[in-house]
Amino acid sequence: MKICVKLFAVARELAGDSEIIVEVHDHATIAELQRAVVAACPRMDRIMPHSRWSLDADFVTSDVYVHETSELALIPPVSGG
Repeated sequence: MKICVKLFAVARELAGDSEIIVEVHDHATIAELQRAVVAACPRMDRIMPHSRWSLDADFVTSDVYVHETSELALIPPVSGG
């Protein structure tokens, strides 16, 4: 199935776009989705350990299953002053 992931801040800069579409198998987890994102854009690897995932506006852990109709977002680390 094809999954569209919304990207923000440094994730958007690394990918060069505000979203990325990756293909994963049915019943894939966030962890598998994360690997697919890194495979599609290897530069994202450096932010993954510090990023969070949002599924339908809720933060989720890596063992949660994704669905083709889900709204997914990769939330990179944020710094401020």
